[in-house]
Amino acid sequence: MIRAHDLHKSFKTKTGTVNAVSGVSFEAHDGQITGLLGPNGAGKTTTLRMLYTLMRPDQGRIEVDGVDPAADPVAVRRALGVLPDARGVYKRLTARENIAYFGRLHGIPAARVEERIAALSSALDMGEILERQTEGFSQGQRTKTAIARALVHDPRNVILDEPTNGLDVMTTRAMRDFLRGLRDEGRCVIFSSHIMQEVAALCDRIVIIAKGQVVAEGTADQLREQTGESNLEDAFVKVIGSEEGLHA
Repeated sequence: MIRAHDLHKSFKTKTGTVNAVSGVSFEAHDGQITGLLGPNGAGKTTTLRMLYTLMRPDQGRIEVDGVDPAADPVAVRRALGVLPDARGVYKRLTARENIAYFGRLHGIPAARVEERIAALSSALDMGEILERQTEGFSQGQRTKTAIARALVHDPRNVILDEPTNGLDVMTTRAMRDFLRGLRDEGRCVIFSSHIMQEVAALCDRIVIIAKGQVVAEGTADQLREQTGESNLEDAFVKVIGSEEGLHA
């Protein structure tokens, strides 16, 4: 389980201070997929970066399975599997070598690493690419490799920043099935998106972020009821007050 309480993060620029996140609070439960939905620039990626310890909040508190990353960042990182917004993989290594390298970084025994690679390769349908160097991989192949690499240590909490961005239709469908599988295993899954169909198809709970703040949260049905709209897209537009950045 992941809790975010009153998170704030600002950045200095040449023209002043940008408040990227201004008081974000929500809970993501085990056995559920929690979606962060919002227009581009809403603060989703900054929020995720604070959750997975890449950034420290200026104010607020985070808990991952009851552990505060400010007190024990190493324990939190071990409990998290993260697909960041950058999908960088080592181009001269094969997909298998990329995944195995991260397994070794986590201190996992070699035999266990091979077990995890086999399981993740099967779940992500990576059989044809596992022994290939990642240089020249398609976006979908890089994303699969990056996700397998992030999950090699079998974390209970998974954070994914726009996991289907740039994927074709068939790969997107397969990725959705994979995420549902993580949820059905009892894991806590958080992913961000600005794509309406993605959130509606996957999420047990939706947190809508706009201008660095949580402006609404609940199930899709609850959000439609709260706004008096018959579909999620109209509910979203009403909540954020603008269609700017919406890709439905």
